[in-house]
Amino acid sequence: CPPRPPSRPGRADMTARRVRALTPQALRRMPLPPPGEDKEERGRALVIGGSRHVPGAARLPAEPALRPGAGKLQVATAASVATGMALAVPEALVLGLAEDRRGEIARGHRDVDAALRACAAVAIGPGMRDGAGTHALVQRVLALSRCTVVLDAGALTADLDALPAGRCVLTPHAGEMAAITGASKEQIQTTPADHARALALRTRSVVILKGADTHVADADGGLWRHRGGVPGLGTSGSGDTLAGLIVGFAARGADPLQAALWGVVVHAQAGRALARSVGSLGFLAREIPPQVPGILDRLQRGAR
Repeated sequence: CPPRPPSRPGRADMTARRVRALTPQALRRMPLPPPGEDKEERGRALVIGGSRHVPGAARLPAEPALRPGAGKLQVATAASVATGMALAVPEALVLGLAEDRRGEIARGHRDVDAALRACAAVAIGPGMRDGAGTHALVQRVLALSRCTVVLDAGALTADLDALPAGRCVLTPHAGEMAAITGASKEQIQTTPADHARALALRTRSVVILKGADTHVADADGGLWRHRGGVPGLGTSGSGDTLAGLIVGFAARGADPLQAALWGVVVHAQAGRALARSVGSLGFLAREIPPQVPGILDRLQRGAR
């Protein structure tokens, strides 16, 4: 969407008093829906992303979509990388989509349309560039699906003022938020809570503004802050894994806000585990998903 004039959040002191701490303890008040008994009952997750130039991008949200308990996984990516994606993520049904001359996904396909109508949650954007094809595909996703939609990376350049109310999750970092709002990156970093809340109200969506402290805002004016992010999570692909986690939680039945809050905490906990076992810096985004099942077990025991 076109940049807006720099916002003037103001009243930062009032916002600060309304911020709720997002901690593992806070999740006890929002336990996840019980998982179904088999894969048919646990929901289908769909990931759309990647390109010829970033052939592995869709893998990063794909695996973490299964880790919170989604029953089935489908990945839609550029046709030239679909076979490699199917080998990298053998648990997924992979759909190859037509490409333009840049190697970007050019348009949808009837198989993707069917997947959109059947899925319980979808993520779109990792490895996709700003462009008419990306914008058109985002609109198609929103028109055909009736579930939670996570917009990440390239999908955040679409028209965010036309989103359906109450079922989208946006995952910008400060630079992406600056491009969306027209504010400077420095302004975003100075008052992140205000900007997260303003975008959530504007788009009628859940907004996760990622950073060392991550802020989560909803369309009702609610605001949460997760403090003490792990430096090692500031690495290439880390945000894509967060998008995948949120899709996985939504696929098993969590609403958009609940999926976002659980995703942020679990992602951070996985980073802490890797900081202890690998090192404070240098672990990889693809090492995050295997940490999730054990962390989730521990958090859910605490939530009961």
